[in-house]
Amino acid sequence: MLDRLDIQILDALQRDATLSAAALGAQVGLSSTPCWKRVKRLEDDGLIERRVAIVNRQAVGLPVTVFVSIRAGQHDEKWLLRFAAVVSALPEVQEFHRMSGDVDYLLKVAASSIEGYDLFYKKLIGLADMAGVSSAFSMEQIKSTTALPLL
Repeated sequence: MLDRLDIQILDALQRDATLSAAALGAQVGLSSTPCWKRVKRLEDDGLIERRVAIVNRQAVGLPVTVFVSIRAGQHDEKWLLRFAAVVSALPEVQEFHRMSGDVDYLLKVAASSIEGYDLFYKKLIGLADMAGVSSAFSMEQIKSTTALPLL
């Protein structure tokens, strides 16, 4: 069970995972050692999966975001396992969701350009039998966050 301090620690680390135990402790009202022990427990319990740097997509030449809707070619476990494995291995895929409704899968893809996306698309359609693929290009990112609303 998470208490108030655990939630404050998680909230602070979502905003800045580089905080030292001392700086994090100062924010939540703990000394370094108890704070570090809580962070370690949160990691061991799987509440903190990993710590990453969020890279600026434009600065590294990947300014295009494409949402790809896929209708499955088959609906059996063998197809799903193969499809999930090959799509998960594609580095352009940032997110991969199995959906309810008319679309079976939704991908969020990072690309260098429309031409770069077209290369990805050609690779994707060669990997598995799909009944349909539809692409929607993001015109503008209005909000993006990795922080969950904990507080």
